[in-house]
Amino acid sequence: MSDPEPRWPRVILKLSGEAFAGAAGYGIDGSVVRQLAMDVVDARTMGVDVAIVIGGGNIWRGMTGAGAGMDRAQADYMGMLATIINSLALQDTLEQLEQPTRVMSAIHMEQIAEPYIRRRAERHLEKGRVVILAGGLGAPFFTTDTPAALRAAELAAGAVLKGTHSGVDGVYTADPKLDPTATKLDEITYMDVLNRGLKVMDPTSITFCMDNDLPIVVFDALQVGNLRRVLTGEPGVGTLVR
Repeated sequence: MSDPEPRWPRVILKLSGEAFAGAAGYGIDGSVVRQLAMDVVDARTMGVDVAIVIGGGNIWRGMTGAGAGMDRAQADYMGMLATIINSLALQDTLEQLEQPTRVMSAIHMEQIAEPYIRRRAERHLEKGRVVILAGGLGAPFFTTDTPAALRAAELAAGAVLKGTHSGVDGVYTADPKLDPTATKLDEITYMDVLNRGLKVMDPTSITFCMDNDLPIVVFDALQVGNLRRVLTGEPGVGTLVR
C-alpha cells in the first residue's frame, strides 16, 4: 500500500526557540536540532515545500528584557538576532543531511543570510530548498507567530504547523500540566481559541490566519515522526485550528 498523500503541498513550520534548547532550557542542543532537521528532510521526501520560522527564546526573549526595564524595541531587536543564530544552526544541520537550504532574513545581514524577498523565497521552494525565515518581521512588538502567519499567506502555504516543545501534543481545554481533567481537542475554531484565551499562537496571528483562511495545526515537534503524521493527517496527532 502506498503512503498517504500529504494534506498540503507547501507548509510553514513554526518552531519556538525553546525547542532548540533541549533539557538544558537554554542555548542550542545539537541532538535536538538534528532530530528536527531529520523530520524536515523526511517531509521533503514526501514532496512537501517547507519554510521554517524559528523563535529565539532559548537565547533571548524581548519581553524578558522589557520586564527588566530595557527599552522594548531594543529588547525585541535582540530577540530577532537570536532567531538568526538559531536559523544558522538549523541550516548547518540540514546541509549536513544534504538538504539544500537558504536562510532569508527580515533584517539585512548580507554576509550570512539573504534578504527576505517573496519571489526569491518562492523560487527557492520551487527548487526544493528549505527556506528558513529569520529575523521575525524585522520590526519590534511582534512575536515570531506573526511572521509565520504572514509568510504563510505570502508564500501560498496550505497551513501553519505550530510545533510545541513541552510535551504538550495539541490544544487542551486547560493547561494539562496544571489541570489533570484537561482534555485534548482534535479540532477547534479560530473564534473559540480567541474567546477562550487558549495559548495556541498570539491573538494577532490567530486573527490573521482566520481572515486568510489558513489552518493551523498545533503538534509536538519533538516527537520523532510527528511532522510526517501531521502532513498525512494521521488521527489523534495534534489539534487542527480552522
